[in-house]
Parts: sequence; structure tokens; C-alpha cells
Amino acid sequence: MEALASKVGRRGAVVLPAKLRRRLGIEEGSFVVAEAREDGILIRPATVLPVEVYTPERRAEFLLNNAVDIEDYQRARAEVKRIGVDPDRIKHHRPGPAKAGKAGR
Repeated sequence: MEALASKVGRRGAVVLPAKLRRRLGIEEGSFVVAEAREDGILIRPATVLPVEVYTPERRAEFLLNNAVDIEDYQRARAEVKRIGVDPDRIKHHRPGPAKAGKAGR
């Protein structure tokens, strides 16, 4: 591997040589990870994924709508109350009674 020098600027900014940026697909605005290693610093491209933060009401909706039977629904209602949301104020589908399987099949 070819070693390319770069100068550290104010606030610790390091300019990566254009040749390396092109080869690694690093463009302006790209994210990188800087990792301390025994022999120096490893800088590599990073992937950043957005994280969605759900409101308590949205979490309540997920819990209530994903209940598979009455027992699960009751647990979901208790959890929704625990997070401070009134389950009766959340639009959701209430599961019906569990269907018994046919014997002899």
C-alpha cells in the first residue's frame, strides 16, 4: 500500500489525499470512523443509518396492534399503561378469541 502524507490543521482537521478519497469513495459530507490502533490511527469509511425515535403513543400503537391473542393484548395494554399512555385513546385493532385447532389432523 502506498503511504500518502497529510498535514493536521486547526481543530485537528486532516485532509485526506484526493487519490485515497476517490479510491475509497469518500466524498464531501461522507462519514468516516477514526480508530486508535497500537501503531497509529485507522481512518475508514463509515455507514450511518438514521434512527427513528418513536413517541410513547406510536410505541403504544405498535404494542396494541401486534398482539396475537387476548392474553398478549392484555399484556400489551398493561405495558402501554406502564409507559404512561391510555390504551383506549390509541386507535388499534383488538384481537378476537383464539381459535381452537381441529383434533385428528
